[in-house]
Amino acid sequence: MSMNTGQVRVVDPILSDHARGYQNADFVGGALFPQVWMPTRGAKRIEFDRASFKRRRTRRAPGAPIATLEFGYEGKNVNLHQEALSGVVPIEHKDEAQAVPHIDLQQDALDTVLAVIALEKEIQQAGVARNAASYAASNKAALAGDSKWSDPDSDPKTQVFDSKEVIRKRIGRRPNTLVLAGGLTSALGKHPKIIQHFAYTNSSSITIPMLANYFDVQNVVSGDAIYDLQDGTTVDVWGGDAILAYVAPSTSGRRNMALPSYGYTYELLNHPLVEAARYDADIRSWKNDVIDEFSAELVGPDAGFLFQDAL
Repeated sequence: MSMNTGQVRVVDPILSDHARGYQNADFVGGALFPQVWMPTRGAKRIEFDRASFKRRRTRRAPGAPIATLEFGYEGKNVNLHQEALSGVVPIEHKDEAQAVPHIDLQQDALDTVLAVIALEKEIQQAGVARNAASYAASNKAALAGDSKWSDPDSDPKTQVFDSKEVIRKRIGRRPNTLVLAGGLTSALGKHPKIIQHFAYTNSSSITIPMLANYFDVQNVVSGDAIYDLQDGTTVDVWGGDAILAYVAPSTSGRRNMALPSYGYTYELLNHPLVEAARYDADIRSWKNDVIDEFSAELVGPDAGFLFQDAL
């Protein structure tokens, strides 16, 4: 049943809720940069120094004042940027040209737009994570020759375990997340040391849960996303890199910003949003504008380790 123009206002909250609940299983940037809401477009994020690691005098004599401790400081600006596209439903897809499209037709158009915006978010998250300049020398390694994980003589397990210790000594916590470039996941599935490790299991191939077990990392994900350049060249979003990180877990839907977490995706409250359907006579189509505003931020580089060119 088609909706008349008086019913259009009902569509917006329905489609906006659909947009906010949209998840693309192929995108993994949220594993490193979980979403936190921002009430305004421009603000300063709160960063935390190493104050909590210092041994302090906490013993108190009777009648003495209680010592105080303030930690956390105002960090860098967070300026959200806007991504916007319109979902278009031509009237040729409708029986009645002037009727507002069925909500399922709108959702089909909306899902396509959301996939494009989600890909852009993934590309930006990967760009932040793969920027070697953001890491201390102790928290990155440029792999070459037989140290590449695609080389059968390499020892990825030792490299990951050594890097875990680097992170533990920096933040006092062991990393819980490993993002692998898609090609790297395939290479590890053929690595002789890993195959030998699981030689006596019933599995005929190396799976992601098996890699999590092998590396003793709670959350291992494969960054399989690709995109095409204007000249038709296909690019792997995560290149040939791997990122090991501690990401603060969510508790009751809330993340403790005081934990030395790797990163966050700051997103404007109540986004993505879908604006009211409108008819564009020039192209004889109905349009829904989809708007998202976010910024992926590496807030705790000490909580991460970048393996460059592991593939």
